[in-house]
Amino acid sequence: MSNLDLINKTILFVKEKLANAEGGHDWFHIQRVYKNALLIANGEICDETVVKLGALLHDIADSKFHNGDETIGPKMAREFLESESVPESVIEHVIQIINNVSFKGGNTEKVFSSIELDIVQDADRLDAIGAIGIARAFNYGGFKNRALYNPQITPNLNMTKEEYKNSQTPTINHFYEKLLLLKDKMNTETGKQIAQGRHQYMMGFLAQFYAEWDGEL
Repeated sequence: MSNLDLINKTILFVKEKLANAEGGHDWFHIQRVYKNALLIANGEICDETVVKLGALLHDIADSKFHNGDETIGPKMAREFLESESVPESVIEHVIQIINNVSFKGGNTEKVFSSIELDIVQDADRLDAIGAIGIARAFNYGGFKNRALYNPQITPNLNMTKEEYKNSQTPTINHFYEKLLLLKDKMNTETGKQIAQGRHQYMMGFLAQFYAEWDGEL
C-alpha cells in the first residue's frame, strides 16, 4: 500500500470514529492539527509518514471522553494500523506520540522524545490557543456545564495530573492553568513563532473580557 493510500484510509477511519465527538475534539480538530503538523514539518528533518499518522490518530479516543482511560486510544490506533500492515516500528512510534502528546497539567515527566512527537505536540498545542483555542475552551466548558468565570475561584497553577484531569473550575481559569502556558512549552521554531501571535490574541481577549465583566466597556 502506498503512503497516500494509508493516509487516506486513516482519514476515513478517524472521520468515522469521531463522527459524534464533542465540537472541540472532533474531526475538524484533527484536520487542523494535521495541517499545523504539515506546516511545522516543512521546517524539520523528520519522518513525514509518522507525523501524519500521529497527527491523525492522536485524539482517536481522548481519555476525557472515556472515563479517563488512557489505554483506549493507543489500542484503537494499533488495531487499525496493524490491519493496514503498517511496520511495527512505525506503529510503536505513533503509539508513543499518542501516549505523550497531551498536556496533562504540564507537570508530567517526559519519557519519550522524537522530532515527530515534538511536531505533533506543537500542532496540537497551537489548536488550543488563539481564536480557535478560545472557542474550544468555552465549547468544552459548556459541554461540561462549567461557569464562565468566578472571581472567587483562583486558578491552580500547580495541579497534579489527576487534579488536572478532574478539575471542574470555570473556563477562564483554564487560560491560566493551560492555555497561557503553552507559548513557552513549544518545541519547534515554527511552533514558537506561531504561538506568539496566538498568545497575544488571547491576552487581548482576556483584557476585553475583564473590562466587560467589570462594566468598564
